[in-house]
Amino acid sequence: MSDAIQHECGIALLRLKKPLAFYQKKYGTAFYGLNKMYLLMEKQHNRGQDGAGIANIKFDMNPGTRYISRHRSVAQKPIQDLFSYVNKRFKALENTAPEKLNDVEWLKQNEAFTGELFLGHLRYGTYGKNSIENCHPFLRTNNWMTKNLALAGNFNLTNVDELFDILVNIGQHPKQKSDTVTILEKIGHYIDDANQQLFDKYKAEGKSYIEISDLIAKNLDLQDILKQSALDWDGGYVMAGLLGHGDAFVLRDPSGIRPAFWYDDDEVTVVASERPIIQTAFGIKWEDINEVTPGSALMIPKNGPVVEKEVKPKLKEMQCSFERIYFSRGTDKDIYQERLDLGKIVTPKVLKAIDYDLKNSVFSFIPNTAETAYYGMLKAVESYLNTTKLTQIKALGENPKEEEIESILSVRTRAEKVMVKDAKLRTFITQDDARDDMVTHIYDITYGSVNRGTDNLVILDDSIVRGTTLKQSVIRILDRLEPKKIVVVSSAPQIRYPDCYGIDMAKLGDFIAFQAAIELLKDNNKESVIDDVYKKSLAQVNLPKEEVINYVKEIYAPFTDEEISTKIAELLTHSSINAEVEVIYQSVEDMHRAIPNSKGDWYFTGNYPTPGGNKVVNKAFINYVEGKNERAY
Repeated sequence: MSDAIQHECGIALLRLKKPLAFYQKKYGTAFYGLNKMYLLMEKQHNRGQDGAGIANIKFDMNPGTRYISRHRSVAQKPIQDLFSYVNKRFKALENTAPEKLNDVEWLKQNEAFTGELFLGHLRYGTYGKNSIENCHPFLRTNNWMTKNLALAGNFNLTNVDELFDILVNIGQHPKQKSDTVTILEKIGHYIDDANQQLFDKYKAEGKSYIEISDLIAKNLDLQDILKQSALDWDGGYVMAGLLGHGDAFVLRDPSGIRPAFWYDDDEVTVVASERPIIQTAFGIKWEDINEVTPGSALMIPKNGPVVEKEVKPKLKEMQCSFERIYFSRGTDKDIYQERLDLGKIVTPKVLKAIDYDLKNSVFSFIPNTAETAYYGMLKAVESYLNTTKLTQIKALGENPKEEEIESILSVRTRAEKVMVKDAKLRTFITQDDARDDMVTHIYDITYGSVNRGTDNLVILDDSIVRGTTLKQSVIRILDRLEPKKIVVVSSAPQIRYPDCYGIDMAKLGDFIAFQAAIELLKDNNKESVIDDVYKKSLAQVNLPKEEVINYVKEIYAPFTDEEISTKIAELLTHSSINAEVEVIYQSVEDMHRAIPNSKGDWYFTGNYPTPGGNKVVNKAFINYVEGKNERAY
C-alpha cells in the first residue's frame, strides 16, 4: 500500500500456568514471561507504531502489596521504550544485588511486572490524539480485587454515541466519548453489578467479608458479564481483559472481523492477533493454534481450564480481507499462499495490458508488502512463458535449427528492483508544485533497468487507496526511466467505501475510486445521481442504524470496473508524464478466489457486516457533499 494508511492494532496476552520458580528452573530465567511478551509484541510491530502498553497482574498477593503494574509509551520506538522502562529496575539489581535476579519470590514481592498474567497492546491511532491517554491497556481500579479491570483491544465501534447515552442513562458520567472508554465503563458497570449481587447473596448467608471476597473471585460469571456488556455493540472487535484477581478473557466480534489466535498447554495460555507470532515465540506448529470463535470469548480463569464460551450469536463470518492482502505479516502459512494467488490471478489482465510483449516488459513492485504477490505474478508469467515457448518450439517442426530454439528460449521474465524507498523527506515549502517536486524524492530508481522508449514497466502495489503517493511521486519517478507504458497493478480491488472497524479509511472523498466515479458522473451529465443519493442519505439521518440503506452504491452503478479504472489512471497521470499510464485492479470475484476464507469485502462492495456500517457510509457521503472534512464515526 503505497499510501500511508493507519490501521489495526495488535494484542498479546500471556498466562503463566505454573509457579514462577518452574520457569526459572526450566528456562534459566525468572523473566520468562516478560521475555515472551517482548517477543509477542515486537513480532507484531507491524500492527502498531504509534504507541505500546503492557499490564501485569500478580496472583495471591497479600493486602497492601502492589499486584497490578502498567506502563505505556508513545515514544518514537514505543516497544523498545516500553521494555527499557520495565527492565531498568532489573538492570539496576544486576549491579547492586545480582543474586536477587534469580530469587523469584523476592522479585514477585518487590518488583513490578513479575506476575503470572500479562496483557500487551500495540496501537495505530485510527482515531483520537496520539497521547498516553489514548494508549492501551486502560485501567479501571478499585479496592475490591474483583472489580479491577485492565482492557486492551483491536476495535472500532460504529455506535459510540448510542452506547454513551446508555451509560449516562444508567447514572454514569464517562470522562470522554470514545469507544475504548465506553467499553471499559460498560464492562466495568456489569462487573460492579455482578460483584454486588454476589456480595449481597453471601452476606445474607452470614459469610465474613474476607470469605465473601474469596467467594466472589471464585464465582464471578464472566460470560454473563460480557453478554450484558456486549449486547448493543456494533463494530469489529477483539478485546482482551484482565481482572484483578487473575481471571482473563479475549472476546471477538460475532462476524469475526478482527483476528485473534490462541494456544494452550500445561505451561502457558497465549493469545495474539496473528498466528505465526505464537509459532515463532513458542516454537510450535501452526495446526496446534486455534482461532477465537467469532461471537465467543476465550475464558482464561485463574483456576480452571481454558474454554471458549458464546457471548453473542455467531453471524456470517466476514473476516477482514485486508488482513490477508496487506496488514498481517506474510509469514503465516495461509496468508503467504493467498498473496501468491493474488499475484497469479491478476496476471492475465497484466499480460493483456502489455499486449503479451514479455521481451519488452519489466516487472517490479512497491511497497515491500507487495513482494509476495509480486512473486505470485512472476510465477504466473513464467507459466505463461513456458507454455508459449513449448507451442513455438513445436511449431518449428521436426528438425528445428538450433539458433531458432535458442531465440525462443532466450526470452525471460524481466524482474527488476526498480524503486527503492530512500528516505522520508520533510518539506516546509507551501506552494503545491514545489512541495510535490520534493515529495518525488522519497523514492529513488534503478537507472538503466528500463530500455527507453521501448519497454513497458509493470509495477505491482498491494492496494491503491487514495492514489496520492502514486500521483505525487511514484508515477512521476517511474516516468524518468522513459518507459513506453507504465502499468500500475493493484492486487486488491477498488476501494470504494469507508471502513469503520479499525482501518483509518473513513472519508469517501479521499478514495481515488470515488473521485473517479464522481468525475465520470459529471463527464456523462449524470450529476443528478449525486443529488439523489444526497437526498436519500439525508432522509436516513435519524433512522435507527438497522434501517439505513447504503445508497452510495448508486454512485458507482452506472459504470463498469474498467471504466472507473481508466478514469483513475487519468486522475493519477500528472500533465508532465510522457508514458502511457494504465491502472489495473483485481476484481472482487478474483480476490475471493485467492482468499476464500476471508469474506469481509465491505470497502470494495459496500456490503457491511453490521448495521452500523451503513450508517457510517451514509454519514460519510453527507460529509462529502457538504464539504465537511471529518470522520463519519
